Amino acid sequence: MVEVCIDNIGPRERAKRLRYGIVFAVLSLAAAAALVATGTPRLYRLALFLPFWVSGSGFFQALEKT
Repeated sequence: MVEVCIDNIGPRERAKRLRYGIVFAVLSLAAAAALVATGTPRLYRLALFLPFWVSGSGFFQALEKT
């Protein structure tokens, strides 16, 4: 049995999700650099998981067309 994957978002939505991925990646990296530079404890830096996750989600949704 062969499974067929059908795209469920159009080109505009893929571009929008890719844009969100890029924006959140830049913001997350900038925040991470600032927190490391100021010596913020690692526990507080763990809060960056959420923006990095949003970034990755945007990239994967855009690339996999889902």
